[in-house]
Amino acid sequence: MVETKVIGILSGKGGVGKTTLTFNLGTALNDFGKNTLIVDGNLTTPNLGIHAGIPLYPTTLHDVLKGKVDVYDVMHVLPSGLKIIPASINLNDLRGVDPEYLSSTLRNLIGKLDFILIDGAPGLGKESLSVLKSSDEVIGITIPDLSALTDLLKSIKLVEKYKKKYLGSIINMVKNKKYEPKKDHIMTMLGETAILGAIPHDENVRYASARRIPIIHHKPNSKASLKIKSIAAKLAGKEFKIPWYRRLF
Repeated sequence: MVETKVIGILSGKGGVGKTTLTFNLGTALNDFGKNTLIVDGNLTTPNLGIHAGIPLYPTTLHDVLKGKVDVYDVMHVLPSGLKIIPASINLNDLRGVDPEYLSSTLRNLIGKLDFILIDGAPGLGKESLSVLKSSDEVIGITIPDLSALTDLLKSIKLVEKYKKKYLGSIINMVKNKKYEPKKDHIMTMLGETAILGAIPHDENVRYASARRIPIIHHKPNSKASLKIKSIAAKLAGKEFKIPWYRRLF
């Protein structure tokens, strides 16, 4: 039996790239040889399946939470080898779904996978709470914007309340503009919690998303790809070196 790390990916605010990052981080962990599953814990407005190119998968997490099928019946293996449990984009499938069953659903997978990454709903509602309760560890996602940072701080306080381990924050879409808060300011705002990495703004992310493939496969040596892979390497306990020609620039 392997030690399974269940990590909730949370953000206080929507639109910060949480789902894109979950998809790419999971892919990077899989590329590092870790048996990885990504789960769409955003039951109301799910997008993880869309990112992975399977928006209309016939059975989804909604069916599992209703007790209709087993969790293994909805697990899909992508061409990369990454495993995914998508949620339904059909509004009608929300009827009779209780997010509280997410924890017991994922319990059956403990010991069979190295990593389970759960893409949570933004905010502090019932869905994000169910992801938090289902996780052993949490990663927070934000952008260098005061309102987004403030909302993430609320999520961090919630993580502390439920006595979960907060691995740290990822600052996404960094443009290094003068109007963006500096690293010291961000750390102060987030209560001196760890910063796992800052991912630069990269237009290649949009192109990869349009093709329904992860940026780390679309442009493996792009700025965003290298940073995501370095974060995944830390989580996986692997060594990752940025190519020398990238370090020069």
